[in-house]
Amino acid sequence: MLQINFIRQNIDLVKERLSVKNFGDLSLVDKVVDLDEKVRKLKAESETLQAQMNAASKEIGMLMGKGDKDAAEKKKQEVAQEKISIQQLSEQLAAAEKTLHDEIVKLPNLPHISVPKGKTPEENVVVREGGKKPTLPATAVPHWDLIKKYDLVDFETGAKITGSGFPLYKGKGAKLQRALIQYFLDYNTAAGYTEYLPPLMVNEATAYGTGQLPDKEGQMYHVTEDGFYLIPTAEVPVTNIYRDEIVKETDLPIKMTAYTPCFRREAGSFGKDVRGLNRVHQFDKVEIIQLVNPDNNSYDVLENMVNHVEKLLNFLELPYRILKLCGGDMGFTSALTYDFEVYSAAQERWLEVSSVSNFENFQTNRMKIRFKDATGKTQLLHSLNGSSLALPRIVACLLENNQTESSIELPKVLHTYFGSSKI
Repeated sequence: MLQINFIRQNIDLVKERLSVKNFGDLSLVDKVVDLDEKVRKLKAESETLQAQMNAASKEIGMLMGKGDKDAAEKKKQEVAQEKISIQQLSEQLAAAEKTLHDEIVKLPNLPHISVPKGKTPEENVVVREGGKKPTLPATAVPHWDLIKKYDLVDFETGAKITGSGFPLYKGKGAKLQRALIQYFLDYNTAAGYTEYLPPLMVNEATAYGTGQLPDKEGQMYHVTEDGFYLIPTAEVPVTNIYRDEIVKETDLPIKMTAYTPCFRREAGSFGKDVRGLNRVHQFDKVEIIQLVNPDNNSYDVLENMVNHVEKLLNFLELPYRILKLCGGDMGFTSALTYDFEVYSAAQERWLEVSSVSNFENFQTNRMKIRFKDATGKTQLLHSLNGSSLALPRIVACLLENNQTESSIELPKVLHTYFGSSKI
């Protein structure tokens, strides 16, 4: 959530940055400022009346001490009326503050100055590429055929058990999932990230804290009986560990990693681009999250996290590219996002496998995650997160890019984890 004082002091800048993100209703900025002005006036009126009532109450005591009961009684009537007025103002103030909050949360985070303008994914900027695209045998097929050939995933039974988009991994397919998850977690913890295993359902306050609400209700599975949401990413529960906390500056940066299944409705997704593992409703992902001191340049931390994910893809021997997202393709909460895509040789297309983002204090303002600096001043932290990594498309590319006539040759780094060099 944007900070109202920043908006008031930088109205033109806020509108200019929101236009980079192609936010459609810039008049909402003016509306928010007007609502804040109303809140400020109501607070001032309430404080003035409260001061008058306090003074009148003291005067009553003095008049009673002098024996002037008539004057004291008149003052009591004035105080009683002021109490009613204060109560009425308090109700108006609460309503105005709620309206202000309901409107300000509709404003997305401001994009960083380096974010390129653009409306569509085609306008994202390729930062760099790495790895080598493989030369496949003439008999090469896409991963959905390899899955059947080696009996790794059963989509039909998964659909019978739950529905379309809920794959059932089996045999070496399940083993490969487990090997990748363990490797990703070991890689992250070796880099100083503390591992967590969080709940897979969250309440409304938690979903609001990371910006899933009120922006992405339609993309989450909602357990209506209890008001819980199935998590779309480990970012949601893990970042909320520190909600409403004031952490010690000496404990920063806080680095966390977690493996979880993730659940996304992906409403409206259809066509050839969602075939096989390209897009599913339940998938496994390992996430990295950092909470950092804003004075220590969180954009340096972002670059370090990008490098961390890049090395992971190099170890997996996958061809990849890194994109800086344009304003129109960025998420609601992000100030700057890098996407990682790996090349699917059999499909001859790039598949997104990770997003690494800096949210600055947008999320931490919602969650009230703060620290006390050396002067004792309480400040909001900056939050960052990234996929390290999402499994389905990684698996798709590992299968496709490493296929031979009779096997899938796995990258060396997975041999110990999988217990074999090939499928």
